[in-house]
Amino acid sequence: MRKWLKRLGWVLAILVVVLAALGLWKREEITRLLAVNSLFDADRIVGNFSHMDQLFLTRSMEGGTPSVLPQGTGMTLPPGYEGWAVDRQVTGIVVLQGGAVVHEEYRLGTGRADRRISWSEAKSALSLLLGTLVADGTIPDLDAQVTDYAPMLAASAYRGATIRQVLLMESGVAFNEDYLDFWSDINRMGRVLALGGSMDGFAAGQTARRGPPGSDWQYVSIDTHVIGMVIRGATGRSIPDLMQERLFTPLGLDSDPYYVTDGDGVAFVLGGLNMTTRDYARIGQLVAQGGVWQGRQLVPAAWIDESTAPGPYPAEFGTGYGYQWWLPPDARPGEVWARGIYGQNLWIDRTHDVVIAVNAADRDFETPPVMPQNVAMFRAIVDSLSPQPTE
Repeated sequence: MRKWLKRLGWVLAILVVVLAALGLWKREEITRLLAVNSLFDADRIVGNFSHMDQLFLTRSMEGGTPSVLPQGTGMTLPPGYEGWAVDRQVTGIVVLQGGAVVHEEYRLGTGRADRRISWSEAKSALSLLLGTLVADGTIPDLDAQVTDYAPMLAASAYRGATIRQVLLMESGVAFNEDYLDFWSDINRMGRVLALGGSMDGFAAGQTARRGPPGSDWQYVSIDTHVIGMVIRGATGRSIPDLMQERLFTPLGLDSDPYYVTDGDGVAFVLGGLNMTTRDYARIGQLVAQGGVWQGRQLVPAAWIDESTAPGPYPAEFGTGYGYQWWLPPDARPGEVWARGIYGQNLWIDRTHDVVIAVNAADRDFETPPVMPQNVAMFRAIVDSLSPQPTE
């Protein structure tokens, strides 16, 4: 008995040493995994969303020389604005009219210099980059199959899907996007990212289909990563390098943006872009101006029109879904919308030349009344800025 206890003691001692060594070896991965599990906690979410570079692997880009956003004359905020901002846990908001700042504020202890996580607003930014590659002939045909540029996907559920179908979220891939389900595909993907795994490998491992490509619409975030794979395959370059060269440096951002990356250094293009609220507003203004910035056509006007038009199928809570852009319910002429979880919104009204960039830490973002309340507030802001008819 005494000999058995002695052996057990040695086994336990060795196990402790092994676990300690494993903890040191994988300390960064374990730290990131813990960060994922507490990312949205009420006492951490605001700080986390402004400091993703302290929690994950990242890749920085150059934002160029900051362009001037003129100061406008200010605006009268619509009734209910303050209550809405409190309820939605707004951390930053910038409103542009005609490219000039008419309202700007930062809340919950954040500031103008904070570079905030975009979540799915990043999808819309990637669409702008794709438009430049279509225009210069690098990717000449949206009806080409994604496997033409990303052969790694040949044995996956993406086989047979075209670039256009994936852009429109019509890939046919079965994917559980439930953020509240620990075992959902979207949360499994988050853990792959945190542990330094491969996003390309995760995409290639998607084998389940809900139907043939092009047969219906379903929001599938990994579709956007596949678009990134197509772009990388077509150019032989990274997304951060291309975004910096074609969009961010010419725009002239306030701060150098960055992407969260996977363990291979591949940008998390479906939700990992981090910028200041002012810089999100600059992206919105670029769209509002038909792709023109300071006299230079950065994104073709035809692409802006095509990519922000609704696809053939209705989308959840909206008139439709374009090439990674939302069309809000009963969309008015010129309205287009980039949005991400937890209250990230970029509302663009091209008809009235108004852009509303909002960052938030809204843990109730999935509550049914929230989305229509957001739309109502954005339209109320636009209406308060629009010239009223005279008697």
